[in-house]
Amino acid sequence: MSKKFNEYKGLNLPEVDERIKNFWKENDIFNKSMTTREGNEPFIFFEGPPSANGLPGIHHVMGRTIKDLFCRFKTQQGYQVNRKAGWDTHGLPVELGVEKALGITKEDIGTKISVEEYNQACKDAVLKYTDIWSKLTDDMGYWVDMEDPYITYKSKYMESVWWLLKEIYSKDLLYKGYTIQPYSPAAGTGLSSHELNQPGTYQDVTDTTVTAQFKVEDPSKLPFENNGNVFFLAWTTTPWTLPSNTALTVGPKIDYVLAETFNQYTGEPMQVILAEKLVSYQFGKKYELLEGDAFAKAKLEYKLGDKKIPYQLLGSCKGTNLVNLRYEQLLPYAQPYENAQDAYRVIAGDFVTTEDGTGIVHTAPTFGADDALVSKQANPPIPPMLVLDENQNPVPLVT
Repeated sequence: MSKKFNEYKGLNLPEVDERIKNFWKENDIFNKSMTTREGNEPFIFFEGPPSANGLPGIHHVMGRTIKDLFCRFKTQQGYQVNRKAGWDTHGLPVELGVEKALGITKEDIGTKISVEEYNQACKDAVLKYTDIWSKLTDDMGYWVDMEDPYITYKSKYMESVWWLLKEIYSKDLLYKGYTIQPYSPAAGTGLSSHELNQPGTYQDVTDTTVTAQFKVEDPSKLPFENNGNVFFLAWTTTPWTLPSNTALTVGPKIDYVLAETFNQYTGEPMQVILAEKLVSYQFGKKYELLEGDAFAKAKLEYKLGDKKIPYQLLGSCKGTNLVNLRYEQLLPYAQPYENAQDAYRVIAGDFVTTEDGTGIVHTAPTFGADDALVSKQANPPIPPMLVLDENQNPVPLVT
């Protein structure tokens, strides 16, 4: 006998939702989905825990819906799917929120307030909205065990993490490497991507940009004729990272030129390398393109303060012909963390464009994720720069 299903002529989704949830509760369906599969192959699910010190949003509903789909699918396949909820109770936003509420700073911990009192205040704050989270869990029909969640501040959880790390280490599955992490000097810690999305983190500001000159170490190795004292021109929106420069990145397929001209600030003659498409951008209204005898004559007559600065183009090449050429360190305040002999050379990167700047990218692997990646891919890899803290002590690189 075939089963007849209800026919809905006027579908009321909220009513259907409420009826199904009531059916699940009255018949203990979530629990039965696990107990009726006792002894079956398990499919383990520990929820990547939310932090209950903040209110849930629509993105949490979306993420939990996807998690729920996988668990229901594996249940339908016959697996026993125990689903454990959890609370993420660590993180800088928790600490900053507590410090703001108590009117203290990091330096006050241990003096104005004991470490134990501070920890307890954080524990109280981090579970502030658990009732709202539990209601959301029920409203959206998300099946997860909220009665016995794991909590990351509990010793059992932390000891289990350390045990896992020890096991991974014992199996020789850990390796040493470098990664770029945003760092907060005020908090004295690295920052996660979530913490960087906190209100007020990103602001529109007006800042100084710099076009820096990097002197070529041996101009005779350049792929075009020159008169010595040649500089790579590199434009940067983060001039504060220039002391940590250890490489210059060019686009392998980009056309570069050698231009002869005068420094607009000192009047000194100079030869510079930059992308051909950006010559008119860098040599703007102040400059005048001349050739041959016309440039030779203007070169003899030019003096600092003249309305027009003459320049000429001496040669061109592809970016790939500049790779591995060496240059002198721009600001010799510190040395790379290791393998300094591999630093201060031109490398290739596909992210280099000719939309603005000079077509040559100042590269500081200590400070930028893109810089770190292209430096790591170079052969041999470009080393990061040693970083000093406010007391001039070396800051350990995150490994």
